[in-house]
Amino acid sequence: MTEAPLPERPQASLVVEQLGFTWPSGHTALNHCSFSIPGPGLWMLVGGNGSGKSTLLRLIAGLLEPSRGRLQRPLKSALVFQNPDHQLLLPSCGSDIQLSLPAGLNTQQRRTAVEDALASVGLSGFRQRPIHTLSGGQKQRLAIAGALASQARLLLLDEPTALLDETSQREVLELIHALCTRTQEPLTALWITHRLEELEWCAAAALVERGSVGPWQRASTLRSRLNPLRPGRAER
Repeated sequence: MTEAPLPERPQASLVVEQLGFTWPSGHTALNHCSFSIPGPGLWMLVGGNGSGKSTLLRLIAGLLEPSRGRLQRPLKSALVFQNPDHQLLLPSCGSDIQLSLPAGLNTQQRRTAVEDALASVGLSGFRQRPIHTLSGGQKQRLAIAGALASQARLLLLDEPTALLDETSQREVLELIHALCTRTQEPLTALWITHRLEELEWCAAAALVERGSVGPWQRASTLRSRLNPLRPGRAER
């Protein structure tokens, strides 16, 4: 697909300044990490196992507190895990999305919000479907629907295709790309990956090495510099 010019926007969706994080064991996961996301779009961070990218995403999501540095998060964020089974808690699609809805909605508003969230990820009619009957790709799209139902404007995606087959990988990529490039209220997504082939979908990409994030680059430029990175599992 054709790469668009790197966007220049006045209002940043996220600013990370000199962020650092050290685990209680003494291992430093992030060190003087600084970058910003200029605005809506699909932005990707690529890095190998132990580079600090998953830790960074959890800091941005508020699941961890930084040891030093500063985060500016003007947008409501939602984290989508690598394994959707780690965040889908209730037995049916509709009941699980209910957990993410904002307070203050009446019964009809909640039902409409659930239906809209399911429709936005290609799962119309799945409100009463038991989650255990879904494929891996459908579960991941349901997890994304929950993030949308929470009214998040910044999606944080932690290798969301790592456990999916090739068809489901492409479906999730197409979905997030569409949400980030739609005409009305495009979202901002920060997607971490070790798969260089996924970079063709992003507005720009940056390399995570030794706990720091490099400059944003065009996908083709970054891919030309890198050999395939070894897939990573859980990071410390």
